[in-house]
Amino acid sequence: MRCRHGSVLVVLIVAVTVTTFFWVPSPHRFRENEVDDLAYQFLRLHERLQAMEKESLKSSRNLGNLLRDLRFAVSLKRNISINLTDFSRWKEISNTAQHKNPPTILNVLLPHLKRHESSLYPNVLVGQQRSGVSLVFGIPTVKREKESYLMETLKSLLFELTKEEKDDCVIVVFIAEVDVMYVTGLAHDIKNAFPQDVEAGLIEVVSPSFGYYPNFTNLRETFGDTKERVKWRTKQNLDYSFLMLYAQNKGTFYVQLEDDIVARSGYYQSMKSFVLQQTSADWMVLEFSQLGFIGKLFRISDLPLIVEFILMFHKDKPIDWLLEHILWVKVCNPEKDAKHCERQKESLRIRYKPSLFQHVGTHSSLAGKIQNLKDKDFGKQVLYIGHPNPPATIKTTLKAYQKYTFERAYNGEDYFWAFSPEQGDSIMIVFNEPLIVESYIFRSGNIEHPSDRLLDTIVEVLPESNAIISIGNGIKKTEDGYFRIGTFENGIAEGKVPAALMKISAFRLTIQSKSTYWVLLSEIFIKQGS
Repeated sequence: MRCRHGSVLVVLIVAVTVTTFFWVPSPHRFRENEVDDLAYQFLRLHERLQAMEKESLKSSRNLGNLLRDLRFAVSLKRNISINLTDFSRWKEISNTAQHKNPPTILNVLLPHLKRHESSLYPNVLVGQQRSGVSLVFGIPTVKREKESYLMETLKSLLFELTKEEKDDCVIVVFIAEVDVMYVTGLAHDIKNAFPQDVEAGLIEVVSPSFGYYPNFTNLRETFGDTKERVKWRTKQNLDYSFLMLYAQNKGTFYVQLEDDIVARSGYYQSMKSFVLQQTSADWMVLEFSQLGFIGKLFRISDLPLIVEFILMFHKDKPIDWLLEHILWVKVCNPEKDAKHCERQKESLRIRYKPSLFQHVGTHSSLAGKIQNLKDKDFGKQVLYIGHPNPPATIKTTLKAYQKYTFERAYNGEDYFWAFSPEQGDSIMIVFNEPLIVESYIFRSGNIEHPSDRLLDTIVEVLPESNAIISIGNGIKKTEDGYFRIGTFENGIAEGKVPAALMKISAFRLTIQSKSTYWVLLSEIFIKQGS
């Protein structure tokens, strides 16, 4: 643009100069007053040229600003088009009218959404859009100032699920933040930590759109809570509501969890069995923990009513109080006493004992809040399974932590717990007498320490007879006489010992790669044959 204006300026200067040249009379005809007049004309010409140059520079700046604005407008339009494309794609894959046409009541309860049409539609960061399952687990999570418990919570939930159970549920992690860097970073971490479960569609990660949350600055303080706490509980209500709305087309039952819990062994089957035991259809919530809003199971079909009620009073009370009010509204008679009301509510809210979920987080998502809430009904977890194993001598390069030795675990007295292994570390079980072994099982990790597993580890056996060279299936003898018969998969190694090996003198577990986690063996069982 500047070059073009410069050319115009040059043309103007040349034109004026040529015009002046033809206008100026011959020198011999100059008189004194004509010389003064000529000097005045040149002075005026110089002033006009300076003024024209200033105007040219001003026009150049204006055109530059206009070009910048046009570029911004094009960029904004491109971004909007991308967002609308994602929005349209989400509407296409949604299976319910609830998602395609958000109820107008939400625009009344959350009036700020009128300005953001797509605010109720999530950003699906990770997942395969699984639906048609029995249980949908909802886990809201936020950025904590201190310690995050989310990964351990997911490991606990996944620890003992069978293949069939994994195929019949979906775990939805809702990152309740609008900080793009944090949200994408956490989604990436989850995808890397659980690649198989993400690929299978078991784990989904979603986040809210930027316009979902309202302005929290004008909230009314109630119940003696500070502004910060009122904001925290109000946002929490909106987070739970968003998760429930998202879960509506995914399964039959919805289970509300938090991001700092541990699950009891066998929790999945216990929940399904308890649901099937209900002979009455009157219940509204089945409670698998007595704490707050943890372990609450609802019918998916009841979620619209629950969400609507929560949003009506989301600024007024915490989520667990609002649940109490829903039950009161449905069955309590104002003309009856409180005891009658409690009896009526028992038909809607049914408790399962012992609790299946325990709260483990110490640092609350509310900045500065320390909470040591524990469910007394949770009881003690089974941390190891003991078996009578054949007499043997133990040799290991792993360093045990305190009393948790391999000898105690082998004898069924406790679990084995050792510091992080290095490549080449091993555990050897040398039998006092060679024996026939039918099968074996080595289970690593437990419900309290699900990450402390053996992963890249092989199982080898040493036959009594040195004459055995091969037993088929590609299994050959190593240089030191062992046969590789198994590996650890998802922290567990189990299988049969080939009968062709006859009597076995020793077992050996060899770790193939270094780990940042400790090692915990919660079950060791070597079953003798006849």
